[in-house]
Amino acid sequence: MAQLIYSAILSIDGYTADRDGNFNWSAPDEEVHAFINDMERDVGTYLLGRRMYEVMSVWETMDTRDEPPVIQDYARIWQAADKVVYSTTLDTPSTSKTRLERQFLPETVRDLKKDSGRDISIGGPTLAAHALKAGLVDECRLFINPVAVGGGLRFLPDGLQARLELLEDHRFGNGVVYLHYRAR
Repeated sequence: MAQLIYSAILSIDGYTADRDGNFNWSAPDEEVHAFINDMERDVGTYLLGRRMYEVMSVWETMDTRDEPPVIQDYARIWQAADKVVYSTTLDTPSTSKTRLERQFLPETVRDLKKDSGRDISIGGPTLAAHALKAGLVDECRLFINPVAVGGGLRFLPDGLQARLELLEDHRFGNGVVYLHYRAR
């Protein structure tokens, strides 16, 4: 059975974007990006809300010929994976290997986990909140940046109670800390 993994880059005060929706402070350097690429290679399917999908879809068509190898590598990883976009407002997906779902149904995600031979990543805190509250998330992978943004879009939803077991931690040269937890 596949694992459902919630990964995010966040501020030290727990936000994935600031009050204005800005997340440029979270851009990974080459060391962090290479680590993320290695982690993402096992992902067969991305579950994304509309906003996260729109941000990530640039990896489908970005001209990476003059980009560093780490950027070229991530574009290949993104393009190879299946994507499921949850949206009531998106008419059609703009990327290949992508299907559109109008609502998040825990039963459908449970079936996907059961039937998938590769891990599943859920992206974006709004969509992930549904999976967390339904008890579907098996692992959380946090990349904590040494910056406080003072408010915005929280990594974890209010009211969530969860017990986690630390599986791994890693410190990067730029001050980012990676924490990998398993849900208990």
